Amino acid sequence: MKPLEILVAIPRWVKATPDQILDSPAFALPCRLGEEQVSLRLGAVQPGDTLDLSILFGDEQHLLRLARSPHFPELDKLWDNRAEVPEPILLALVEKECGPLFQLLENAVRRQLRLVGLAEPSASDARIVSAQVNDIVFSLTRSDTVTAAFGNLRHIDFTSSELRAETFSALTEYAAFAIAPADLASLSVGDALLVPEIGSVPPRLVVDGRFVVDETGVSPFADDGRCRVVAAEPCTVSLGDLLDAAENPRRVEGEASGQLRLTQGGKTVARGRLDRLGEQPAFIVESPTP
Repeated sequence: MKPLEILVAIPRWVKATPDQILDSPAFALPCRLGEEQVSLRLGAVQPGDTLDLSILFGDEQHLLRLARSPHFPELDKLWDNRAEVPEPILLALVEKECGPLFQLLENAVRRQLRLVGLAEPSASDARIVSAQVNDIVFSLTRSDTVTAAFGNLRHIDFTSSELRAETFSALTEYAAFAIAPADLASLSVGDALLVPEIGSVPPRLVVDGRFVVDETGVSPFADDGRCRVVAAEPCTVSLGDLLDAAENPRRVEGEASGQLRLTQGGKTVARGRLDRLGEQPAFIVESPTP
């Protein structure tokens, strides 16, 4: 599975609305600012002293509030006195210096952007999103159009520490095999089930009942009805671990030792330990579960 496929398989992410995705600390929309590859991210705070512009995406009016930035050197020089600059001259300077930003926004929203003019001093918008691209900080009307374009799972940064910290319960699986229903129902203390896979086949992790992690990477988990010998206690796996395993598959380490469980369909059938019968490893039943 690829990182995006893993994310889509997690309920809270596949059900996330565009607003929720946009509000995530992991939001990072890849885009270009001129010739530079950059990421558009949420701004830490909404800028205060701004140049307020009225723009159109297609035929929808939006408010764009630009904060002072060294990225716009000529605009920066007259920033403190911009109220004294005739509007046509100020807008011409904005068009010249902010062109790459306008193109970035046009590409991100996927609608033609047109600068209408300066916004009225009283212009406000109850729904606003603050964003940042390098040293450019701005606020933009959080319309349905903008939210739908920005709030896509493709715009999640898989290197985000907040994203990678999410954890899941996982079981180490040492063997899987079929048992006749009658034999399974008759298990009693002291019974032994041969498990030749243990020691010869690497263990694998079953994460959240949704993913399998093994030496091939990460794949969807499918319960085929077989019995499974697993560790008695679950371990914790982070989303970062899953993403790393998908990108760089490696063997799951861990030996079957101590207490083990025999499960079927996610339910414990018996508890026991690993022992040997002759040359073969075996699961010794210590406590069958009705």
